[in-house]
Amino acid sequence: MCKKIVIAIDGPAASGKSSVAKNLAEKLGFTYVDTGAMYRAITYLAIRKNIVDDVDAVIDLVKNIKIELKFENGLTRVFINGEEVTEHIRTPEVNAKVSEVSRIPEVRQELVKIQRKMGENGNLVAEGRDTTTVVFPNADLKIYLTADLDERATRRHLEYQEKGNNVSFDEVKENLKKRDTIDSQRKVSPLSKAEDAYELDTTDLTIEQEIENIIKKVEEIKAKKEMQN
Repeated sequence: MCKKIVIAIDGPAASGKSSVAKNLAEKLGFTYVDTGAMYRAITYLAIRKNIVDDVDAVIDLVKNIKIELKFENGLTRVFINGEEVTEHIRTPEVNAKVSEVSRIPEVRQELVKIQRKMGENGNLVAEGRDTTTVVFPNADLKIYLTADLDERATRRHLEYQEKGNNVSFDEVKENLKKRDTIDSQRKVSPLSKAEDAYELDTTDLTIEQEIENIIKKVEEIKAKKEMQN
């Protein structure tokens, strides 16, 4: 019997991490963990409580809440203390603040503990901005997704339009530029490509082509594990 596999997917905002991870998990029958949704949930709750700019208050918040993720029918449902917040965590307001919240060291430390706990059972696809370098540095397969800024802004702008959020393309692009800077320059767990990660530029690829590329890598890993048994 093949040993269990952990797949970690990293990359900047709107590079396609969530779409790829969800589809990959479904095709492989693996558990899907959206680490970014956890930071978004903290950010949403901090905004709601009007403490998002109070670092100490945000740290107290994350130490005293329970976060649950449930992946059902292709959708990650997010719960905080039993309350579902799925529909509230992907708004422009949350997007504008999530990088600031996620760079707080104590926030990252608390959430990484939870994420690693989720990975103990293996057969997992996890995605986020430090998944390959910090959360699962020993993952069996590390993927670093990239795409050029204009393409990422186009994708994110379309998401907003589909949800009825009236945000301009230029505003979305500027927000992504800001998030890239914050994520790559933060002192704790900055966004970076792991040395042994497989880099995949998704700018001109369909989701089907992306999944096909990654599944080939997964099959290679499975074959190696079978030989080791």
